Amino acid sequence: MEILRYTAFSTDPAGGNPAGVVLDATGAGDAAMQRVAADVGYSETAFLIPRGDRRFDVRYFSPKAEVPFCGHATIASAAAYADRHGPGVLRFDTRAGAVQVSTAVTPDGATTATLTSVPPKTAPLPDADLAALLAALRWAPGDLDPALPPRVAFAGAWHPVIAAATRARLADLAYDMDALAALMARRDWTTIDLVYRESPDVFHARNPFPPGGVVEDPATGAAAAAFGGYLRELGLVEPPATVTVHQGVDMGRPSTLTLTIPAAPTSGISVTGPAIPLP
Repeated sequence: MEILRYTAFSTDPAGGNPAGVVLDATGAGDAAMQRVAADVGYSETAFLIPRGDRRFDVRYFSPKAEVPFCGHATIASAAAYADRHGPGVLRFDTRAGAVQVSTAVTPDGATTATLTSVPPKTAPLPDADLAALLAALRWAPGDLDPALPPRVAFAGAWHPVIAAATRARLADLAYDMDALAALMARRDWTTIDLVYRESPDVFHARNPFPPGGVVEDPATGAAAAAFGGYLRELGLVEPPATVTVHQGVDMGRPSTLTLTIPAAPTSGISVTGPAIPLP
């Protein structure tokens, strides 16, 4: 397999979220894909199996396990394909469902990709789970923003959404990795989406990812799509809306994710960002 390395949601190699990309993983078994993902060492590696007419089966592996969907690896894969074969529309058949990805080249030559998620949804976060989650994060109930209630959100994978009342609380992240990993394994959560609302349409996010063997993800497209669905379902934005999410700043890998939230309640959330090859 030819393994490419891209960073998504940044035009700076020092920013964004790195992903491994295999544009043709035809014939590779689960063990081989897991081994490659562990060797690459990024939070995710995407494996594409071409089906013709710009359509692919896609599998996503962290260094430790397979996940049903990964946004930043989707953006990276689409950009890698566009860099070799030209921009256009791709269809990714993932374990979470069909995801359409469109690519374009900006006037300054950067390749951008936009994924449209499967229909998003949210579910209540039980009080016991919230208490366990806050304990693992070492946060207190008073640290939360009451205007953005805790929920579990989905747009291909499940992510609890926990909103901090202050930017300082979000910046101070020192969680119990073992306790959080155990809780996430029991609940089948992919990352924890910790957010802070700077303004009506600008948010900051951090995403602990212990199930993947990663302390924190610097840009999480799947969580961003789920968060867009959360905002729409809870009436926290007036759709159609465009929302900017800044992520990775606190870990030195700044990333920018642009969410497009349509009005139709069952429509997928679009997540847009650039991606560039890594040296």
